[in-house]
Amino acid sequence: MTTDTPQNADLTAWRREFHRYPEPGWCEFRTTVRIVEELERLGVDAIHVGTDAVDPDERLGVPDEDVLSEWYEKAAAETDRTDLLARLRGGHTGAVAVVENGPGPTVGLRVDIDALPITESADEDHRPAADGFRSANEGYMHACGHDAHIAFGLGTLREVMRDGFDGTFKVFFQPSEELLGGGKAMASTPHLDDVDHLFGAHVGLDYPTGTVVAGLDEALALTRMDVAFEGESAHAGLAPNEGRNAVQAFVSAADSVYGIPRHREGTTRVNVGEIRADNAANIIADRATASIEVRGGSTELMEYMRDAVHRRVEAAGEMHECDTEITRTGESIRQDCDEELVDLVSEVVTDRSDSLSLIRRDALAASEDATYLMRTVTENGGTATYVGIGGGNPSGHHTPTFDIDEESLSIGVDVLSSAVRKLLS
Repeated sequence: MTTDTPQNADLTAWRREFHRYPEPGWCEFRTTVRIVEELERLGVDAIHVGTDAVDPDERLGVPDEDVLSEWYEKAAAETDRTDLLARLRGGHTGAVAVVENGPGPTVGLRVDIDALPITESADEDHRPAADGFRSANEGYMHACGHDAHIAFGLGTLREVMRDGFDGTFKVFFQPSEELLGGGKAMASTPHLDDVDHLFGAHVGLDYPTGTVVAGLDEALALTRMDVAFEGESAHAGLAPNEGRNAVQAFVSAADSVYGIPRHREGTTRVNVGEIRADNAANIIADRATASIEVRGGSTELMEYMRDAVHRRVEAAGEMHECDTEITRTGESIRQDCDEELVDLVSEVVTDRSDSLSLIRRDALAASEDATYLMRTVTENGGTATYVGIGGGNPSGHHTPTFDIDEESLSIGVDVLSSAVRKLLS
């Protein structure tokens, strides 16, 4: 389907390097440094990092300082670019690359860069393990294709720069998508203000290699929350009446949130996880924590579920005389694709009908915070679409054996760069 060229070899090398060194959301220090080094080598006009790339006040799910420091020091031991690392300290990861070439429209491409807390398979039939690029950061893995997305971003940038164009091209290397914490932070910067057209892209999604979806719609809007109940400990046998039981408060809350009425206008979801209480069996619990996530087929349906969870958590705390705290750690919205760009990508794929197959639109049916960047562009009068690049993944996303057919790298770059060039020609 594709030929072996130095350009394709670079795509594979990029993907494999980033696959070998996965980093979780807001801890992508080494990843960001390497992206910037490649952008410098490509000769882009401007590179924005740190608080120039993300709005620090809009970040969600930022890890504790000890976690950030651990990943920062790990990156510092693997690079001599202390000038760059210093600007990323505190979890201000990600980058925005800009290439300007005179008057014309501004086109953007958003790719995500973070990994997941999954231990990668070491089985010999898992290609990253067999070919020597299995994760070197044990317990973390690029199990959703963001390593390939980085290669999409770098490769598309290189192709667009190679042929010349009229206007401005920006690539947004967004941190913390898996936490749904980075999209809003990047969308809140001025870099989106002048973007007329925006592409997002995702590899895999159980589509075979060579299939391209011009517009992935119906991303589920999501809010993820950490909840805590603070009570007062007491002896469970001698004087239980003197305690304020945080576990009872949590159990009441969990039972209540699972009973939120589903909405007649569309999909609604709720789930409770990461439950923790450290009391012994003979001690009334003074603290209980959990995470709760809600999803909706629209932003409004998600907000309906989110507000209902807030009310029920607070009511359970009041009923058991416990203090409650709710911290939002991730959020995404629904934003569907614009027909104009769906048509454009469809034309690009149709022109390659001998090697690619087209699906004009399909449902994403998962959550994705590229929607914040898409909404910002459309609210400013522009257009946006989210493109699926089939990757022949042998197992599902977010699994220890996730992998992609590396032929999809050149396909993704070809489709994305061709679409961008159509807008900038």
